[in-house]
Amino acid sequence: MQWNIPNSLTVLRILFIPFFVSLYYFDSGLSSHQVNVLATTIFALAAATDWLDGYFARKLNQTSAFGAFLDPVADKLMVTAALIMLVEFGRVGALIAFIIIGREIAISALREWMAGVGQSGSVAVAMIGKIKTVAQMVAILFLLYSDPIGAINIKLIGQLLILIAAFLTLLSMVYYLKAAWPQMKAK
Repeated sequence: MQWNIPNSLTVLRILFIPFFVSLYYFDSGLSSHQVNVLATTIFALAAATDWLDGYFARKLNQTSAFGAFLDPVADKLMVTAALIMLVEFGRVGALIAFIIIGREIAISALREWMAGVGQSGSVAVAMIGKIKTVAQMVAILFLLYSDPIGAINIKLIGQLLILIAAFLTLLSMVYYLKAAWPQMKAK
């Protein structure tokens, strides 16, 4: 494993997870609003490291096989941890979380299989996948914060955004399956 800036940021994203989760389970003396603010901040920092590790990998020409493996794993761990927390606290329905987490597992497996048959390029990240990720991250941020800001119902906005993210999740899954279908049919 190469210890470069992008890989360090990816590892940092993984290290955020226990801190993020522990906020909700250990009595820290913080109010629920303070916990929401802190959890939202940690998730936002993790999302920023996702963007930054890709930026630095390209800018500094520090791409690596390890980074290509670990980056999506870190993303999926963080999103899965957040969704499980949000389900537990009644901010996201289990079906929505299942759609998002299930798609991530299915597409990861599809990409692994396609790489095994030498066709990984046909299921490379597409614009629909990037849009889905942005919608998902913004929705999770709103749902983690959850508290109203004046008359603005942040939780409701987050719930609407997570529905949009779930729709985009399904749409992107169809896109990737369609791209892989010729190879799946041939094998």
